[in-house]
Amino acid sequence: MENGDLGHMMGEPVSLNVGGCVYSTSRSTLLRYPDSMLGAIFRGDLPTVRDAHGNYFIDRDGQLFRYILNFLRTSELTLPCDFKETKLLRKEADFYQIEPLIQCLGDSKPLLPYPTDTYEEVVELSSTRKLSKYSNPVAVIITQLTITTKIHAVLESISSGFPKWNKHMMDTRDYQVSFTFGPCDHQQEVSLRVHLLDFISKAGFTIRNTRVHHMSERANENTVEHHWTFCRRTHKVRD
Repeated sequence: MENGDLGHMMGEPVSLNVGGCVYSTSRSTLLRYPDSMLGAIFRGDLPTVRDAHGNYFIDRDGQLFRYILNFLRTSELTLPCDFKETKLLRKEADFYQIEPLIQCLGDSKPLLPYPTDTYEEVVELSSTRKLSKYSNPVAVIITQLTITTKIHAVLESISSGFPKWNKHMMDTRDYQVSFTFGPCDHQQEVSLRVHLLDFISKAGFTIRNTRVHHMSERANENTVEHHWTFCRRTHKVRD
């Protein structure tokens, strides 16, 4: 094999500064899962930040990123026998939105009961995509995102924070309110989803669980549903 052919297979080299740890990899590795946050960043759908040395900067756990990067390289999760940071690694996988890695790590264990003076606030985000079976690669026919919560302040913030996206509000019987974004194309959906995940996380919510559901509606179509549940602890207001 010629050196040029090998270079083409490896892809353009990229350096990342993740929480102070510098990693070198290829752009093709970072694009392995296009629906992930890294896929969106290095496809050019999201803005990037560089450090003083020109490395792409990501403000996350630098030590754990080695396992994220190795999974991108091999599509296999390999951890030391005495590894004790699975919960933290799961949070990193949720942040980067690498669905196969999230599935490898499994759902998080239920949290211990909260103190009696606190309760949980919940935000749910779902993505529904219709895919054509006969397209190669598989084409997204239609996609939309829906965010549901009882917290009106969160919805108001989303309404003002995402002015360019077409959306409508719908009330539900249990007093929850939803915003539905879309329909939009695949790149728009990935960009919006990544921004929404970041927006909700910055509001103090953490991902409790994720799930994926596949179903066939017609002979030539598949529907894929992704669902994320976010929670944050809040103190009760005393009368």
